Amino acid sequence: MSPIVVFLALAVPLLFFAAARDVATRLIPDPIPIAIGVIGVATRLVEGWAAAGTSLLLAAAVFILLVPIAARGWLGGGDVKLLSAMAVGLSPGYTWDFVVATVFVGGALGVAYILGRRLAPETRVAGGATLLRRVLAVEAWRMRRRGPLPYAVAIAGGGLLLLISLPRA
Repeated sequence: MSPIVVFLALAVPLLFFAAARDVATRLIPDPIPIAIGVIGVATRLVEGWAAAGTSLLLAAAVFILLVPIAARGWLGGGDVKLLSAMAVGLSPGYTWDFVVATVFVGGALGVAYILGRRLAPETRVAGGATLLRRVLAVEAWRMRRRGPLPYAVAIAGGGLLLLISLPRA
């Protein structure tokens, strides 16, 4: 099994956990990007020091490019850390593919939130409502008030798209 498949197979579940936390709290716990970064370095070291060094430099560049965007409030700090951590485990070509996939999923998420502002019904939840129903009610409330997108959902979607698009060898 190739190192990229191993990395993505380990990172995608962590990305989905980050996405779930981002939906619920709009926060991404720091241990998630740290774990993805450690897994990334370990899998890139399988390909050699040069590969690991290149990925670390690329991840630093991604971080440096995204910090001003986060400072303007267009992206969350946790999202910056998550995207940078993913870059640690990917080659430059796969990092580009991941970013493009994430942008496409983010665009679809943005359209869903724009439509959701008009389509999401007013929902009242009782004390005994299921977790899913409570989360949907809160998201509908956030959509109507133009709250921030849980961009970790887009990042997880980008990681999943990259994983399923890899050649089977």
